[in-house]
Amino acid sequence: SIPAGKIYEPFRDQMTSWIKETRALPHEEVSITSFDGLKLYGKYYEFAPEAPIELMFHGYRGSAERDLSGGVQRCFSLGRNVLLVDQRAHGESGGRAVTFGIRERYDCLDWIEEANRRFCPPAIILSGVSMGAATVLMAASLSLPSNVRGIIADCPYDAPSNIIRKVLGQDMGMPVKVVYPLIRLGGMLYGKFSLDADSPVEAVRRSRVPILLIHGDDDRFVPHAMSRNIHAAAPEKIEFHTVAGAGHALAYVTDPEGYTKIVNAFVKKCLNNPEDF
Repeated sequence: SIPAGKIYEPFRDQMTSWIKETRALPHEEVSITSFDGLKLYGKYYEFAPEAPIELMFHGYRGSAERDLSGGVQRCFSLGRNVLLVDQRAHGESGGRAVTFGIRERYDCLDWIEEANRRFCPPAIILSGVSMGAATVLMAASLSLPSNVRGIIADCPYDAPSNIIRKVLGQDMGMPVKVVYPLIRLGGMLYGKFSLDADSPVEAVRRSRVPILLIHGDDDRFVPHAMSRNIHAAAPEKIEFHTVAGAGHALAYVTDPEGYTKIVNAFVKKCLNNPEDF
């Protein structure tokens, strides 16, 4: 369902319509076993055999069909197949710990390998929104197959530690210096991961794949400044666009035509003229 809150109200009908359309489309259920033994699930939507695949990742405590509403339709309009995945500890996928992209980046690599094994696409584009955007950016520092040609990151945070500190302090009014170390310790003890293991701002420096960064300038959950920080870390690899007036994860629904034009131009360069980057 669409989240509560007045920022979503102007778009509720459109997002609901996109969700219903996506549910009605023919699709194939896909599952993999993660590197650490979790069962992960996704849905594959085919526009045409042998078309490029866009592999899409949703946000924290979200779902693929909600956070990426309209994503399948956008990809179909641009001639791409789509693989929507449930991130670990979300939807049908297993796991209890959300690791803010730290372990999810390796899940992304597993999904790429499954897509190549099962569908043999000529090219793969990674995309994500919010935590999903952070996931694909952190995956950029891994050894990706050569047919991964580009990354689309919509409203990512610049580091897991920074977004947690922001939410604790600004959104929840909690004493960050007291609470954050406890959360970090809990991640290590119960989730078996460190919040400091990687971050989007560090990962993009090691990326060999061109990146499209999109962020609404009225994002009050993940501040627009976090994307500016990511862009500043590797400006030669990153194309950065701001969507005026868009709240968190609402850039596409705020300006579908402009957003699609930006994405299409970026992907065309990735597929046809990679030397332009």
